Amino acid sequence: MTQATTHAPAFTLYDEPGHLIRRAQQIAVSKFHEVHGRQVTPIQYAVLRTLFESPGVDQVTLAQLIALDTSSTADIATRLEAKGWILREVLPRRQRSLSLTPAGEAVLQGMRSGIEQMYLGMMDSLDAADLLQATHVVADPASPGAGWPGAAHRPCHGAAAGGLRVDRVGAIIPAANAQSAALGRAEPPAGA
Repeated sequence: MTQATTHAPAFTLYDEPGHLIRRAQQIAVSKFHEVHGRQVTPIQYAVLRTLFESPGVDQVTLAQLIALDTSSTADIATRLEAKGWILREVLPRRQRSLSLTPAGEAVLQGMRSGIEQMYLGMMDSLDAADLLQATHVVADPASPGAGWPGAAHRPCHGAAAGGLRVDRVGAIIPAANAQSAALGRAEPPAGA
């Protein structure tokens, strides 16, 4: 049996990383629903976005890419298939290949401006250096070799991989890539 201590820890609840990460998750989910409503959940968005970036990926690999267990991923894929947003095709050895339908692509396209609004709104109080530092701190436990479950399967993209740029007026902008351009966000001309 553990004895009770007579003194409080040297740090407050709001200094504990686990508490701060949980609060950040609560705020992010709340903001997601505020912007997008409840038709799509944040994890369903992650599935749609990942399938856009990796069409034809199998269900097990998708689970690894979004850091979710395979059972939950299968349940979400079944729901998205029922909505007509993804196709699931049976592969050899009972695996399933997943891809977006045109309806799924339209849902993702419809979310684009809201996702950018959320991203910039959640990070607008940070300057470029603070944004990069914050993103690296949050991404670090999820980086390969960090010892966290599933960490080796989470690729580091976006801000944590240097995927941000600062425009000529100091605005922080995610660097464009082929997927962003395909979703309708074009990279401004050099020097713009």
